[in-house]
Amino acid sequence: MGALCLLGPLSIDTHLPAFPAIAEEFGAGQSEVQWSLATFIIGMSIGQLVVGTLSDSWGRRRPLLFGVALYAVVSLVCAAAPSAGALAALRLVQGFSVASGFVVALAIARDRFEGLAMARFMSLLMLTNGLGPVLAPVLGGQLLRVMTWRGTFVVLALVAVVLFAVLAFALPETLPPEKRRPTQWRPTVRVFGALLADRAFLGYALASALALGALFGYVAGASFVLQGVFGLSPQGFSLVFAANAVAIFVAGLLNTALTGRVVPKALLRLGLAMGAVGGLGLVATGLFGGGLVAFLVPLFVVTTSVGVLTPNAATLAMARHAEAAGSASAVLGVTRFVVAGLMAPLVGVSGSASTGPMIAVMACSTTLALVVGVVLTKGDAGITREAAVA
Repeated sequence: MGALCLLGPLSIDTHLPAFPAIAEEFGAGQSEVQWSLATFIIGMSIGQLVVGTLSDSWGRRRPLLFGVALYAVVSLVCAAAPSAGALAALRLVQGFSVASGFVVALAIARDRFEGLAMARFMSLLMLTNGLGPVLAPVLGGQLLRVMTWRGTFVVLALVAVVLFAVLAFALPETLPPEKRRPTQWRPTVRVFGALLADRAFLGYALASALALGALFGYVAGASFVLQGVFGLSPQGFSLVFAANAVAIFVAGLLNTALTGRVVPKALLRLGLAMGAVGGLGLVATGLFGGGLVAFLVPLFVVTTSVGVLTPNAATLAMARHAEAAGSASAVLGVTRFVVAGLMAPLVGVSGSASTGPMIAVMACSTTLALVVGVVLTKGDAGITREAAVA
């Protein structure tokens, strides 16, 4: 399940250091290149809706295996993209295919666990997910030393082939036939409507989405800001990016250790507060300057908050809808990645000569996450120790 969650971050991050090289090869602007990130996230969002629904009807294995196989094929085609526009279109399909990993992994977690046991497993799942941002930028930076950006897509295809083989032989079906839901559009629409009408569920989903929006704002602008504004090399960028990704990983590790001692909702609010403080710190650096170090400190706080916030938001949201885990996972994922997809192009509105757009996106996202995370989930006790024991 952790490997499935890794495939999405690997797809996003491995070629981030190559954004300037892609723009130069195609003669494209920053925003044109960033659309390949935005279309990937949009495709991933649509795919989650489709796969989430199908996994509740057909079981978890079939939609998952088809998605991973399609991903391997499309990744090879991306390696031969003739233009920035073609790459963006292909990335839409690639994002659609990789959606099966995240949505099915969360659904399987909900199939097998309850209460604090689910919270611990979800935290571990997000912990392995944090390995993607740690490894991918460093891997991408090193791959650029021995191959062009096209080679990164070949590597992703090979990863998918290996993952497909492992899943085909080792992954059991976790949704028995008697618990599956019929594939009919009216009941499906009613399920999605019930999820969206659940105020607390929506609050957890939006808080997580806005936190990821801040993170993806950073992801979309990092290569241009750190290399273009602060003058770092591709390898220096990769190291800085990896340091922030390590923060997510360590935060997830601490979150896993604390789960059971501290209830998930308290940890969620800690993550929300950290994100808002980091966002305001970035605004201060934008207004008063201070150089690279002053910029990286609040950035570190924001990225650390994601490792605390996202696993607890996912746990609390999924705990409310065991009867439709695939659909709940899909809505959670779509909300997160649609918001993130909208943030990415906003970072490039004023070119690569300013930190302003990236700071604005991250600060607004973290502040809004705090507001909706507190207001919409007010009154929901979440997973208490007493409920977990019962």
